[in-house]
Amino acid sequence: MHTIIKSSQNDKIKFLNQLKEKSRARKREKRFIIEGKREITLAIQGGYTITQLYFCSSIISTEEISAIVTSFKHPIELFEITTEIYKKLTYRTTTEGILALVISKDIGIENFVLSTKKPLILVAEAPEKPGNIGALLRTADAAQLDAVLIANPKTDMYNPNIIRSSVGCIFTNKIATGSTQEIINFLKKQKINIYGAALQAAVNYHTLDYTKPSAIVVGTEATGLSDLFLESTNQNIKIPMSGTIDSMNVSVAAGILIFEAKRQRDFIS
Repeated sequence: MHTIIKSSQNDKIKFLNQLKEKSRARKREKRFIIEGKREITLAIQGGYTITQLYFCSSIISTEEISAIVTSFKHPIELFEITTEIYKKLTYRTTTEGILALVISKDIGIENFVLSTKKPLILVAEAPEKPGNIGALLRTADAAQLDAVLIANPKTDMYNPNIIRSSVGCIFTNKIATGSTQEIINFLKKQKINIYGAALQAAVNYHTLDYTKPSAIVVGTEATGLSDLFLESTNQNIKIPMSGTIDSMNVSVAAGILIFEAKRQRDFIS
């Protein structure tokens, strides 16, 4: 059984729109929305609780919806919405006609626990662009990193653009957020080597040993790492470049650094 909603002025639709558009609403309500079957599946696998499903029957069949609903281990509310409402709630045009209302997780660094004694961690300081954050999360998933830590985040991690650009990898990574000082304190307490992607007093990235507990720290393309992080690194690292400019996209740079660390670890293992 499901409820049909035909008006965009319905209170539930207004609520979803708030969650879509406003970070403040997502934080206050501790809820966010997901669009797409793959993303919803990854969220469930990542231990997230889905409370409501919304579907557009002109895009997805009721049989498909029934199959999805029966896969849930807990009861959920199910709503059918019109094509017009669905288009207003979604960012993409190819998300298979399904949306989910999801309970946020507390991802503060104060509650974060590592599951290994020799972690390989990516730290991103003050990332602003959801697309870059999404790309970093995809890289972290590909490398199966032990954690992604976001220092001084400029947007909440449940921003729909981050979920979209990460193609659901926000749900496949272990993520924590905190201030720059909180992230530094966590890394030092765990005795993790801090390697900052910066030009100051840097060595070529491939000359270091990443087989020990390691955190690779990247900053923004515009300003790089903060002085606080630069003063806390064990060693700064750089990627030798032959072109005219001295910087590259942060997600590309992070990928190069991370996969060198993975290469070393895979070679030893």
